[in-house]
Amino acid sequence: MKPPEYPGAVAPERRTKISSAGLCLAVYEWGDPAGAPLVLCHGMFDHARAFDLLAPLLAERFRVVGFDARGHGESDWADAYLWPADVADVATVLEWVGRPAHLVGHSRGGGLATDAAARAPALVRQLVNIDGFGPPENGSGGPPHFDPDPPPLPERLGAYLDRRRRAAKLDHWRPHPSLDALVERRHVQNPRLTREWLRYLAYHAARETEAGWVWKADPSAGRAFGPWRPEWIAPLWRHLQAPLLAVVGSEPDTWGPLPEPLLRERLAYVSDVRRASVPGVGHFVHMEAPIPTAQLILEFLEP
Repeated sequence: MKPPEYPGAVAPERRTKISSAGLCLAVYEWGDPAGAPLVLCHGMFDHARAFDLLAPLLAERFRVVGFDARGHGESDWADAYLWPADVADVATVLEWVGRPAHLVGHSRGGGLATDAAARAPALVRQLVNIDGFGPPENGSGGPPHFDPDPPPLPERLGAYLDRRRRAAKLDHWRPHPSLDALVERRHVQNPRLTREWLRYLAYHAARETEAGWVWKADPSAGRAFGPWRPEWIAPLWRHLQAPLLAVVGSEPDTWGPLPEPLLRERLAYVSDVRRASVPGVGHFVHMEAPIPTAQLILEFLEP
């Protein structure tokens, strides 16, 4: 099947694989290989090609490096998934680029990028987090899925363990009869994204088998973290030395943004933070509005 095209989307110019704690991570690059490096971290169940709209805009000034997180895209699956291992993978990529880099992450990737910058300050010059500031206080998803009365913690623990047991029995996702079926499945989750873009995104997130189209991501990769307390997130950010640009969309969406009082409370731990909101877009800021998002990032980052 011929890869779908999408206006403004540019495939990586270079590809390689690097080792991180024994796993191979797929790495992609745009722009001048001698340029100042900028590393991109994608969100949950996405992949580095989700930046095909944003990366070429940033590559006009930087050597842009994206990678598939463990258990995602073309990177290896792991026996288990722990947040610190993903943070260490970000640090591995930063070390691989060879000099301190700018770091940009979206959603889960924004959280990983922020933690990596706090834990490895010598590797990060400046940080951009695109709507990756953690879930609300009850630990559920973003609007419209805020749960004002979440189940008691023991019930949430039990539900989490049940999901882990089910996921552990899977070595692939349920096949879909066509790529369009995958597009419709993703569109239910992200109705703000056009089907044309989701077709491009899903093509690079899936593979065609004899049984049908299946997602490349490990089903267990999204069941990694378990019940935990969201109030544990922000205190680590007091260790950030890199200046932070915190970007959100203006429109309530499936996974964000957080309520303003909560977001303000979490960002209060960051000593050097600038805020920005992109109007008319939801959680997938860089996909809905790649040009305004790139402009914000380029205005913030030093050469």
